[in-house]
Amino acid sequence: MATLSPMDMAWWALIWGLVSGASLLLGAAAGWWLKLPKVLVNGVMAFGAGVLISALAFELVAEAYDGGGLLVTALGLASGALIYFFANRIVAKRSRRRGSGSDANSGNALAIGALIDGIPESVALGMGLVAGGAVNPAMLVAIFISNIPEALASTAAQKESGKKAGGIFALWGSVTLAAGISAWAGYALLSLTDPAITAFAIALAAGGILTMVSDTMIPEAWKVEHDYTGLIATAGFLTAFAVHTVA
Repeated sequence: MATLSPMDMAWWALIWGLVSGASLLLGAAAGWWLKLPKVLVNGVMAFGAGVLISALAFELVAEAYDGGGLLVTALGLASGALIYFFANRIVAKRSRRRGSGSDANSGNALAIGALIDGIPESVALGMGLVAGGAVNPAMLVAIFISNIPEALASTAAQKESGKKAGGIFALWGSVTLAAGISAWAGYALLSLTDPAITAFAIALAAGGILTMVSDTMIPEAWKVEHDYTGLIATAGFLTAFAVHTVA
């Protein structure tokens, strides 16, 4: 794939973004048709958190450091963390104003959160094509796994509120499409830029993802898993590390 033209590579970024986002539709299907125990859902979330942390450490942050050095990487991480933090606060405030105690509102809040999470993840996937010339398998696996519990939990909540399947799957289809476009943008916007700018952008995406994992995925998993959250997250970390070493 390294011999393909930049335009072809941009299309591959779009395709891989859609592939990673397709797990949202799988999670939504499981949430609609299956009655899964919450302990299983949160266990998958803990595993996905570990996978993402591993991918960040060994793929994104290391890549940003190699391309731009410590200062650029630190500025990117801090910027990404702050952007996610304030975006998440805005969404949370609006959800509270609308009365997020109902199943419908909590499900919608989870869906919006998945969109906020998915943008930096997918952008990072596209950026990987810029830096490495091919999709990063560890990052792809990490995003794919981490998407499932969010969509599953959101769909289950919206189903309980009486929302119809058409509206729910249209919502997740839109988020999946946004993931594909974000991956395309991550490649197209950075394929011709300075390596330091690419490194900053990769670190920015990493900072957003790390803040999301810390603020959302691990706390949500801990609500049910408690003492097992760390063990499951470590299993996810080791799995992603194994993918990294093999790839």
